Amino acid sequence: MSLSRRRFLATAPFTPLAGARTAAAQPRGAGPKTLRVAFPTAETGFDPAQVQDLYSRTVLSHILDAPLEYDYLARPARLRPNTAVALPETSSDYRTFTVRLRPGIFFADDPAFKGARRELTAHDYVYSFKRLYDPRWKSPMLFTLENSKLLGLSELRQQAVRTKKPFDYDREVEGLRALDRYTFQIRLAEPNPRFVHNLADASLLGAVAREVVETYGDAIMAHPVGTGPFRLAHWTRSSRIVLERNPDYREERYDFEPAADAADMRNEVARLRGRRLPLVDRVEISIIEESQPRWLAFQQGELDVLAVPLEFVPLAAPDGRLAPFLERRGVRMRRTAAADVSLTYFNIEHPVVGGYTPEKIALRRAIALAIDGDEYIRLIFSGQGVRAQSPIVPGTFGYDPGYRSEMGEFSRARAAALLDMFGYVDRDGDGWREMPDGSPLVLELASSATSLDRKQNELWKRYMNAVGLRIDFRIAQWPELLRMSLAGKLMMWGYSWQVGGPDSDNLFGMGYGPNKEQLNDARFDLPEYNALYERQRVLPDGPERLQLLHRAARVLTAYMPYKFHLHRVVLDLTQPWVDGYRRHPFTTRQWNWIDVDPARREAAR
Repeated sequence: MSLSRRRFLATAPFTPLAGARTAAAQPRGAGPKTLRVAFPTAETGFDPAQVQDLYSRTVLSHILDAPLEYDYLARPARLRPNTAVALPETSSDYRTFTVRLRPGIFFADDPAFKGARRELTAHDYVYSFKRLYDPRWKSPMLFTLENSKLLGLSELRQQAVRTKKPFDYDREVEGLRALDRYTFQIRLAEPNPRFVHNLADASLLGAVAREVVETYGDAIMAHPVGTGPFRLAHWTRSSRIVLERNPDYREERYDFEPAADAADMRNEVARLRGRRLPLVDRVEISIIEESQPRWLAFQQGELDVLAVPLEFVPLAAPDGRLAPFLERRGVRMRRTAAADVSLTYFNIEHPVVGGYTPEKIALRRAIALAIDGDEYIRLIFSGQGVRAQSPIVPGTFGYDPGYRSEMGEFSRARAAALLDMFGYVDRDGDGWREMPDGSPLVLELASSATSLDRKQNELWKRYMNAVGLRIDFRIAQWPELLRMSLAGKLMMWGYSWQVGGPDSDNLFGMGYGPNKEQLNDARFDLPEYNALYERQRVLPDGPERLQLLHRAARVLTAYMPYKFHLHRVVLDLTQPWVDGYRRHPFTTRQWNWIDVDPARREAAR
């Protein structure tokens, strides 16, 4: 099971373009202050309209700017203005949102601007939002706005598809307009009380400039240009990414207060308060897919922050406490309940596991029941997780740790009984069950080749063998699996999804029929479920909406297009020379608020 916000292309390293400004000068004799981190999975590129994976979006969230952002240290999560002067003006019916921008915010220098200093305007956000609708980019994240029903945008997209002409960016539509240079307005066809949280996702709705997209065209994935704290300095695909301070970044100061549950950060925050952002000059990102090299790199001081690989949790935190050998070195540990779910999907259009007939539903439910969830969490996730009972994740509306459903049940007896009842029996005596019509039954689970995925595959094989089901594994690299998944070419695949705000709507959207080929990898399309999903979206949070969410969760459990396994708990370690790190449940924008002390790093060598 691979991790991403959603399962989620340069052929040569990317280097700064001629004419680009250099980073702010350092004091004489001092080198750039560098934060070093690692990704366990390769990125796919850096265009918000085209990418969907967590790691590409993590980079984008530091290059681009959304109108809003999350207060980095506030718990519970709290929105605050970013490029906007204030939170959006929201109509009483939650259908109109008016955003006013701060003047004097500029894009990082780029040859596309032909030497001119380019100011951020409302038209840039209008253009950036429209790009998700442009068929040219085949955006896998279109559902985010499409489901919100911005007036006129879907029709504009359909016109481009129907006529096969370029998308008309200049045509004004009621649902998305620039009212003046610094004000834009969004109008929805129906209420969406939680729409405002989308405006804090810089990796999706961050502003890009039209000149940049038109200059680089199909190569835009390698040329992200934004108004955020960093810019892309170097990119060796699937190996190394370097960000450097954006010299055109506006003056922003560190002004956070630690939440009550992070009192141990008070001294760090005090040291950082009032400092100009970003706090570091460079971020160096290494792609290290195997767990042991990542762990060793941190131990050797080559990484500053580490999400502890699952295999090393018992070593880093035996009995849940920081190991003495790490504590003696001044390493700090923080445990975070992730607002995510790890899952496996069944392709409902696949002839083996797909379909809506009773025998197909029984097969999927039997597979789910045969998985020992507690053992799975213990052996694969080193105990760092809680059983998932529904798509509602910790930290979001409606999450109840006491809720129980068949989604979280383990019963091989029930699994075997379901298979027997619906004709999945061993007819030829070879030890494997056949399809009800007597044809071979072979499951196929897609997977990467990492040591953790190999361990997981062994566990899956044991679980399926125990109920007489044969399973094979389709091994490929992450980007290839993602492409096959979006094309509906995989039978089964697993990943993790991290929500981007304090609501699990997107996870319920994974079962919404119109989201096929975007969010809905299972390609599940059931009118009853679609109606429930649409009804809950327009309601404010409260008992009525929660009741609909529970009904929708029961439908997903009954038809089992997804097996939700667990909500993860993430263990982070930071070196003693790092200040200000705390994982946020809903945003990956954090590197600009983290500091490193090169002198303390050097002294530790």
